[in-house]
Amino acid sequence: MIRIGEVNTLEILRETDHGAYLVDTEDNEVLLPNRYVPTAFKIYDKLEVFVYLDNEERPVATTDMPHIKVGEFALLRCNAVTEYGAFLDWGLVKELFCPFKEQAFKMKPKGWYLVYCYLDEKTGRLAASSKTNSFLDNKELTVSQFDEVDIIVSHPSDIGMNVIVNKAHMGLIYNDQIFTDLSVGDKLKGIVKKVRPGNKLDISLGQIGYRNIEPNAERIMHELHDNSGFLNLTDKSDPEVIKDVLQMSKKNFKKAVGTLYKQKQIEIKPDGIYLV
Repeated sequence: MIRIGEVNTLEILRETDHGAYLVDTEDNEVLLPNRYVPTAFKIYDKLEVFVYLDNEERPVATTDMPHIKVGEFALLRCNAVTEYGAFLDWGLVKELFCPFKEQAFKMKPKGWYLVYCYLDEKTGRLAASSKTNSFLDNKELTVSQFDEVDIIVSHPSDIGMNVIVNKAHMGLIYNDQIFTDLSVGDKLKGIVKKVRPGNKLDISLGQIGYRNIEPNAERIMHELHDNSGFLNLTDKSDPEVIKDVLQMSKKNFKKAVGTLYKQKQIEIKPDGIYLV
């Protein structure tokens, strides 16, 4: 199946006056216009292409890669505003449309806006929305306290900076945790500092590494002291068991154990970890 708004790996099937037709494993075809056809190729060569709808609403492929794909967030420049909505520069010949109803604030030409790219189910066209919170959900979190996460700076508030966490959740960096200039659209690494009631995420910035796994190491030390110096956990333990016991991911558990071992505070044995 050829996926609109995504990168597809397709085979060159045949060449025509308008370009080359590409095909997927289910024999679905899409045109790659002449301007994107490689100067040298063979039939059945594979190409990675982005597929979207052209001005006549027909699927078309391009070897150019856009600044944003379906299901992603990005900071885009508004090129023009018409009676129908705004048109954004996303790196392709045909601009990305953002209807008025999907604009958190009325867009203006030359302005930059953080948007989400979605596939309109009614028209089958790709579109943008600056109402980014509509595409985020904190009801069921996929992150835990002390996890390292990818964040995108969303918009400021009176108490800090709102961020998008792992392209899925809403988070907040409090003003007293911001030690560098942040701009809307910045992409950074962060740490889940705390999960508050209602699954609200407090995010902190900083170096990824020893400093940010200290809380995990401290948690393990507390558990060891509370359990007579022994925890029946190893790097082969089930991630859900680790999460139930320590409220951290298996990845962070392994990092924290490695730190404590290097500090000679624990011993690692086949049946678990021991307090030295």
